Amino acid sequence: MLSSLFESGTSIQWSDLLICILVSLALGLLVARVHMVRNVYTKSFVVTLAVLPVLVQSVIMLVNGNLGTGLAVVGAFSLIRFRSVAGGSREITSIFWSMGIGIATGMGYVIYSVIFSAIVAAFLILLHLFPFGDRSKVAERELKVTIPEDLDYPDLFQDIFENYTYSNKLNSVRTTTMGSLYELRYVLLLKDEAKEKELIDAIRVRNGNLPVVLGKVATNRDEL
Repeated sequence: MLSSLFESGTSIQWSDLLICILVSLALGLLVARVHMVRNVYTKSFVVTLAVLPVLVQSVIMLVNGNLGTGLAVVGAFSLIRFRSVAGGSREITSIFWSMGIGIATGMGYVIYSVIFSAIVAAFLILLHLFPFGDRSKVAERELKVTIPEDLDYPDLFQDIFENYTYSNKLNSVRTTTMGSLYELRYVLLLKDEAKEKELIDAIRVRNGNLPVVLGKVATNRDEL
């Protein structure tokens, strides 16, 4: 059932080649469509996902057991990797999936690639539609607090942080307004994103209603 369409030591038939190409194109469209589910994407990227399986398939068919050609293909993929910008985890997953389809169809394992893709597609859609790994209430935030110079800042907000955060870290301290004020910068892991206002109000009471800024941490944590 999961045997290859291509017989060892024989040339590839036109009918088998056409089947592999059509399956690669169809599964490429499936990868692109799954990638679009609840995701931010560009048209150029999903088009690339759709066409990548048939491109990889053609390369695998050209190699066809030739060691020298195989090494050249590995070198070509290495050049592409180092000249490209690293994407997020979901983009890398989709690219790897597309390449896996191309390798399977390029070796003639059409039925295997169809079953493999159907299972992966169903599994990914379920994970994205259901709250698996959802941290909608937990959020990482950067807090900037201005305090008078006469306040002892190391444990000034510790009791407040214990009520509203799982963890807190003081990243930097700098003076402002000719040294009369301090600006403290924390990285917080909030217990509940909905209680941001309560946290800010509690800090304002402690710092004499001086400026308080609470925002997202400017790092991309979705990359592999």
